[in-house]
Amino acid sequence: MKVCIPAQDSSGLEGTPYGHFGSASYFVVYDTETGQTETVDNSDSHHEHGMCHPIGALGGREIDAVIVGGIGARAIMKLNAEGMRVYRAAPGTIRENVDLLTSGKLEELSVENACGGHGEGHGCGS
Repeated sequence: MKVCIPAQDSSGLEGTPYGHFGSASYFVVYDTETGQTETVDNSDSHHEHGMCHPIGALGGREIDAVIVGGIGARAIMKLNAEGMRVYRAAPGTIRENVDLLTSGKLEELSVENACGGHGEGHGCGS
């Protein structure tokens, strides 16, 4: 399974998941089958709210799952339409979050519990 985790820096698996999908500086892509890790610049990080192009930002990479601190409903719909499942990040490193995902311990996000905006607290569901 290929997992994408938005990250604030290029620390790879030792970094922490970023708080919001679209504005992350980087994406860490981890293949759970091969153990390969790739850090990708987010070319779409400076978009207007609601104008995120998640598939384009991933550069056409085939991804099965996304782990993120927060994400809007439209981005979830776009990712789901491409066959990607979206999960809420837990406190800890990217490596720890991948381990939680593979053991079935992360909450799957949906349109109902997506973030509602970029303001204080930005309306993320619990």
